[in-house]
Amino acid sequence: MTVSLPALLSQLLLGLVNGSFYAILSLGLAVIFGLLNVINFAHGALFMLGAVLSWAAMNYFGIGYWWMLILAPLIVGLLGVVIERLLLRWIYKLDHLYGLLLTLGLTLLVEGVVRSFYGVSGLQYDAPDQLSGATNLGFMILPNYRAWVVVASLVVCLATWFVIEKTRLGAYLRAGTENPRLVEAFGVNVPLMITLTYGFGVALAAFAGVLAAPVIQVSPLMGQNLIIVVFAVVVIGGMGSIMGAILTGLGLGVIEGLTKVFYPEASSTVVFVIMVVVLLLRPAGLFGKEK
Repeated sequence: MTVSLPALLSQLLLGLVNGSFYAILSLGLAVIFGLLNVINFAHGALFMLGAVLSWAAMNYFGIGYWWMLILAPLIVGLLGVVIERLLLRWIYKLDHLYGLLLTLGLTLLVEGVVRSFYGVSGLQYDAPDQLSGATNLGFMILPNYRAWVVVASLVVCLATWFVIEKTRLGAYLRAGTENPRLVEAFGVNVPLMITLTYGFGVALAAFAGVLAAPVIQVSPLMGQNLIIVVFAVVVIGGMGSIMGAILTGLGLGVIEGLTKVFYPEASSTVVFVIMVVVLLLRPAGLFGKEK
């Protein structure tokens, strides 16, 4: 099988774009699980909600893409704060299954509400004029918007990693999940910190949703198509591992893109095959800590 260089590079770019979405979504899941110990199955629905809010703001209120990159994460983050305060706070000491079932119910609720307004057909959302068109690199044509997706995702992911792993705030967050009484003794409001952490985690999902809106048709089901793969990414990288989520998301996106070139029939399952192999060899994931 002969593959031309432009075709190979275009698939690599497509894989890197998908990997950027995997990275930022799995990052949000890793933050929530690592710091709150909750498997947030509603992540896909909140990703979709970010995209839908962006589309609705443009079509009903004339609010553009750049404003929604800020507003959609804020709105969904506030919704996450409400969800954590009213629902999740009661299940932290229970088995993970309760969190999974609760967030699954939230997923069905959010998707049902959005479907009742917009149906299930895709909604078109155009990229901003500043990012339209493409750049000729000589060996391939690089769509400007897809390049922006990769850059924006990397900046947000690395900034999040830095705050959690390298700052005092991140140290408080990590310590608050392991020994909340000790952290409270230093005057830190641990319940508020946990609430804001969940809000930030789902705000990352909404940010990814706004980024995805011009790439993937906006629909109530768009989160379903990604969330299962993203969960696999988190498992492969290691549950709760921040850097593991970022590197694994990007890497698996590229592998998926290459698979579409050399063996298209396996492109939809290659991530799960890798997950099975990793779990057999290293149950805690590539970057997870063995207990």
